[in-house]
Amino acid sequence: MATIIVKQIGSPIRRPASQRATLKGLGLNKMHRTRELEDTPAIRGMVRSIPHLVQIIGEKQ
Repeated sequence: MATIIVKQIGSPIRRPASQRATLKGLGLNKMHRTRELEDTPAIRGMVRSIPHLVQIIGEKQ
């Protein structure tokens, strides 16, 4: 199973509720936290919808 490592680089303060909900869905809620998530189209879509708040820092096969 392929995974990606996602890091939160932006604050959810003063962001729309949908963007905050997307961060929670990714398991992120505080600055500079990282999560290793399954590389699925749903996760990629969530990351792509908030590129100003998260960054992909690694990919594993």
